[in-house]
Amino acid sequence: MDPISNATRIQMTVPPAQAQHSSSSPPPSIARVDKTMSSASDLLKLLPTGTVLAFQALAPSFSNHGGVCHAANRYLVLALIAGCAASCVLLSFTDSLVGRDGRLYYGAATLRGFYPFNFTGTRADRDAVFKDLSRFRVTPMDFVHAVVSAAVFLAVALADASVQSCLFPVAGMDLRELLVNLPLAAGFLASMVFMIFPTTRKSIGYTDMMPHSQ
Repeated sequence: MDPISNATRIQMTVPPAQAQHSSSSPPPSIARVDKTMSSASDLLKLLPTGTVLAFQALAPSFSNHGGVCHAANRYLVLALIAGCAASCVLLSFTDSLVGRDGRLYYGAATLRGFYPFNFTGTRADRDAVFKDLSRFRVTPMDFVHAVVSAAVFLAVALADASVQSCLFPVAGMDLRELLVNLPLAAGFLASMVFMIFPTTRKSIGYTDMMPHSQ
């Protein structure tokens, strides 16, 4: 019997639905990566733009692109994650406003009010440009948002494939599944916190927020 005819007959006996399912379904690993990337892209909106760009630019090089990760690479990755997380915390206490002179001022919230970074005038000039800066002082909500922002960044950082390969080279399937689904949990937590406890802080680096006006 002709072997070509046998191969043709076997191929024709495959159900069309099964053939279509096998050709259209992505591998499980690709599906997990897609879920991680979509979750991380939504979480990036809750983080300072500069911090995210710095992490995305330096993480591949520091982690040796997920290849052979030496001790120096691990220290660099840990230092990068710690520095970016600290940046998220500190930037949560910053604010921006437009003074009476029409200029945009950036500054930090203090226990007494608002300290502008880019204002060099005298006390009288400051009183003329700004009014009632005490309403911009630090509140308990600032600490809540700072902790949540740092937690969101850590979820995004640990979901990065190159960071996982460098920090958890022998991780089992349970740990990898946890890291893949971590951005989903962080996004849900952050959305609930920001919805229940909204902030009026116009922090530096959050490009979707308009500054206050005097």
